[in-house]
Amino acid sequence: MTTVTDDLRLAADFAPATYDDWRKLVDGVLKGAPFEKLVGKTYDGLKLDPIYQRARRVVPISGRASGMPWQIMQRIDHPDAAHANAQALHDLENGANGLTLVFAGANGAYGFGLEPTADAIDRVLDGVFIDAGISIELQVGPQSRMAAIHLAEYVKRKGLAPAACDIRFGLDPIGACAVWGSSPYSWAEIVPAVTSAIKGLAGIGFMGPSAVADGRVIHDAGGSEVQELAFVLAAGVAYLRAMEGAGLALEDARSLLYARLSADADQYLTMAKFRALRLLWARIEQSCGLAPKPLFIAADTAWRMLTQRDPYVNMLRATMATFSAGLGGADSINVLPHTLALGLPDPFARRVARNTQLVLLEESNLAKVSDPAAGCGSIETLTQQLCDAAWSMFQEIEGAGGAFAALEQGLIQRKVAATRSAREANFARRKEVLTGASEFPNLHEAHVAVLEAKPVALAPYGETRFKFEALSPMRLAAPFERLRDRSDQILKDRGARPKVFLANLGAPADFTARATFAKSFFETGGIEAVDTEGFTEPAALTAAFKASGAALACLCSSDRTYARHASAAAKALQAAGAKHIYLAGRPGDLEVPLRGAGVNDFIFAGGDALVTLQDAYRLTE
Repeated sequence: MTTVTDDLRLAADFAPATYDDWRKLVDGVLKGAPFEKLVGKTYDGLKLDPIYQRARRVVPISGRASGMPWQIMQRIDHPDAAHANAQALHDLENGANGLTLVFAGANGAYGFGLEPTADAIDRVLDGVFIDAGISIELQVGPQSRMAAIHLAEYVKRKGLAPAACDIRFGLDPIGACAVWGSSPYSWAEIVPAVTSAIKGLAGIGFMGPSAVADGRVIHDAGGSEVQELAFVLAAGVAYLRAMEGAGLALEDARSLLYARLSADADQYLTMAKFRALRLLWARIEQSCGLAPKPLFIAADTAWRMLTQRDPYVNMLRATMATFSAGLGGADSINVLPHTLALGLPDPFARRVARNTQLVLLEESNLAKVSDPAAGCGSIETLTQQLCDAAWSMFQEIEGAGGAFAALEQGLIQRKVAATRSAREANFARRKEVLTGASEFPNLHEAHVAVLEAKPVALAPYGETRFKFEALSPMRLAAPFERLRDRSDQILKDRGARPKVFLANLGAPADFTARATFAKSFFETGGIEAVDTEGFTEPAALTAAFKASGAALACLCSSDRTYARHASAAAKALQAAGAKHIYLAGRPGDLEVPLRGAGVNDFIFAGGDALVTLQDAYRLTE
C-alpha cells in the first residue's frame, strides 16, 4: 500500500524541474513560433507571462488584520423608506454586518437610491442599532450630499455616541464631478465646503472616515486598473491637501479618508490591484513624512460586468470578484445583486449577494490567512507592475495640477476613452466574452423578476459653470443586449424572431464544431439559428431552407468539405431566395470562388460580431 511518505520519497527521486527545462519543452511545442505568442497583455500594456517563478519577497502586505473577516456590506437602495428598512433589518438578521446606504444621484445608484432627507433616514434606520458593531457606508452625490449631515443629526437625536458608530460618510465631490462632467463650483469653491463638513463630523466625535477616493468612477467608465489606481491616488491626495489647508494635521487627515475599488471577475488583476493600492498609499504617506498605516479599502463588485441576459451567470462573476477582493485584502465588500442591471433586486437576489460572502468567509475561510498571495510570482510581479505604472500616471495627473484640474483638461478622460474603445472593440469581436450575453446565449430564458419601484425625483443641482467630458458608467454587454431586445420586439410583433438557416454540409464530424460556433454567434444577437442534420445534395438543402422560414443562411462545415461542396451549396441557397449567405470560418484561398458562388460574408473567431449582427437585422427588415 502506497503512503503519503512513499509518494514524497518517489518525488525526491526525480531531479527538480527548472524554468529552462520548461522553456525547452515549450519551444519544442511552438516549433519555431515566437515565445511571445504565449505572453498576454493587459489594457495597460502590462505583460502576463504564461509561467512565473516564486517571488523573492514573501512579507505579506499590511492590511486587514490577520484572521479578521472583511465587513459584509449589503446594498440598501429602495426608494421607498419602509421597504428599505425592511430590507436592512432582514439583511442584518441574516448575516450582513454592514449596510451601504445608496442615495439617489450617487455614482453607484444606477437609477434608484434612497431619498436624501432626514425623514427618510429616520425611517430606513428604524430598529437598526448602529452603535452595536454595525458598519454604515454612505454613497452620496451632489444632490444627496446632505444625507451625511442628516445621518449625523440622527445619531445626535438618538443620544448615541458618535465615536461608537462605525460610519463612512462617503463624501466625494471629485468623483461626482467626474461622472457628471460638470460642476457649479470651482475646486477652490468646493474645498471649503467639503472640508467644513469633514471637520464638522470629526468635531462632534465621528471617528471617520468621511471622504472617499472612489475608483469605481474609472472602472465603471471602462477604464483600466492603472487608471483606477492613479485616480484614487490623485483624488486621495487632493482631499489630504484640502484637509491640511483647512487646518487639520496630516496625521489626523489621513484617518478621515478611505478608498473604494471595483472588483471584477479577473482574479489576478483584481487581487493585484487591491494589493498595489496599499503599497502605493504607503508611498504617499511616506512622502508626507508619515509612518504608513493600513488604508481602509472598500470593494464593490463591478457594474460593468453585469448582464441583463442570463443574469444568473452574474452570480459566478460576483463570486470570483468577491474571492479576489477578499484575498487582495479588502476591508469591506458590497456585492451587487445579480439582477441589478434589470432593476431593483428582489429578496432572492439580495439573499444570493449576501450569501456569496458568507459562504466564502464561513465555509471557505478566506480571511484566515493574511495576504495569501505573498510570494506568488505571478501576483507579486503584477502588483509591482501596477504600482510602477499607476505611480507614473499619478505623477502625470499631479503635473497637470491635481485630480480636478486633470479632469478639466480632459487628461484622465482621454486615457479612459482610449481604454474603453479598445475594450469595446474586443467585446464586439468576442475576443473577450460575457457568458450568457456575448457567448452561449439562451434565447428561451425565463423572465427574471425584479421589484417595482418609482425612482426618487431630485431637484436640479446648481447652474453648470465648469463643464468637461463625463466619465459615464457603461456595461460591456449592453450592445448585444440591445440586439436581443430588438429580437424580442420582433417576436412580439410578428410572432417569430429573425432566423438564420444553418446549412450544415457533410457528416456531423465535419460540421458540428462550426455549426455550434455559428449558432452561438447569431443567437448572441437574438437571431435564431435553425439547425439541421447535414446535407450532401443541393436539392435537399434548398428544400430544407425553404421550409425553415429563414431569410439568412450560413454554411457550416470543415475546410475540406467546403472545397468540395460550398460553392454548389451557396448557388443553391441563392437560387432558393436566401437574402444573405454567410460561411462559418476563414475562407483562405477559396474566398474568390466562394464569393462568386454567392457567399456574402464570413464569420470567424475574432471577426466583428457586433457589426455583422447589426447588418443582419438590416438585411431582414
